[in-house]
Parts: sequence; C-alpha cells; structure tokens
Amino acid sequence: MNPSELPQKERPGERLELDERALEAAKQRLEEGPVTPSYGPWRDDIVKLLNDALATELVCILRYKRHHYTAKGLASPAIAEEFMVHAQEETAHSEQLAERIVQLGGEPDFQPETLTRRSHADYDESKDLKEMIRANLVAERVAIEAYSQMIRLIGDKDSTTRRILEGILSQEQEHAEELSDWLDL
Repeated sequence: MNPSELPQKERPGERLELDERALEAAKQRLEEGPVTPSYGPWRDDIVKLLNDALATELVCILRYKRHHYTAKGLASPAIAEEFMVHAQEETAHSEQLAERIVQLGGEPDFQPETLTRRSHADYDESKDLKEMIRANLVAERVAIEAYSQMIRLIGDKDSTTRRILEGILSQEQEHAEELSDWLDL
C-alpha cells in the first residue's frame, strides 16, 4: 500500500504542521500588507498576469461599448442593450483585477498606448451585427482560455487571486454561451 493511502495516523514521518519560521517572517515587513512569505517568488508573475487580464477587460469594455452604440438591424436593439450589460460586467471584472493588483503591492497598468498589445482579446470595429456577435464570441473564448490557464498556473500559490479569476471565468462563460445563442438569430 502507498503511504499516501494510509490513514493520517499511520503515515510514517508525515505530520501536518505549520512552518513556524514562516509565521515569524509574517510578523515582519508590515508595509507589504497581505503579501506574506507564502507568496514566494510568484507575486510579480501574478501581478503581470493580472495586468494583462486587466488590459483584456479594458479592451473588451471598449469593444462592447462601440458595438452597443453602432449596432443596427432588426434584432439590434435587444442585442445592443446586452452589449452594454456585458460592458458593465467587464468593467466590474477590471475593477476586481485592479484592486487585487494593488492588494498584492503592484500597480494596475491602465496605459492606453500599450493596452491592445497587452490584451489577449482584440478590439473590433465591425459594422455588421452578426460580425459584432462573432467578434465578441471570439474575444470571450480567448478570455475563457486565458483565465483557465491563469487559474491552473496560479494553483495554490495565491488562493484569493484564484477565486477572483474563477468568478470572472464563470461570467465569461455565460457571456460566450449567450453570444453563441445569438449567432443563430
């Protein structure tokens, strides 16, 4: 039998104990706020991932708002209104990401000059309603893939960030489902 399959009391040499040195280190460097030694070398990488996700959300906000204001056609009023709802939800995502970046001691990057270069999703200027829907669906699928990868990369390195990303991912999946349904109109 593998030792990991044994009941806890029967695992030779294994104990669930806290690292006392890490607890002592957490009492130091209070200026780092919630960033404790358990973040190890990952904090800067996580902040970069979050800033790239922030850029993606900001580009998505701009794309959805443009589509909201320029959508034309028989089905456009209802879909245009949903584009604005999606833009508002993407705004909430961007705020969550920026707040988490600050909590981690980083600075949210709102630099307009590099926004589209850092974004995982593209901006779109389609004029046809179906093309707008398609462009938004592509962007949502890209966001789903990016958030899924970030969640896997972060794993147990930062459970708070992982939970934030999981919540955003869930909403991005809802957006993609809705957009996919609209392609059939």
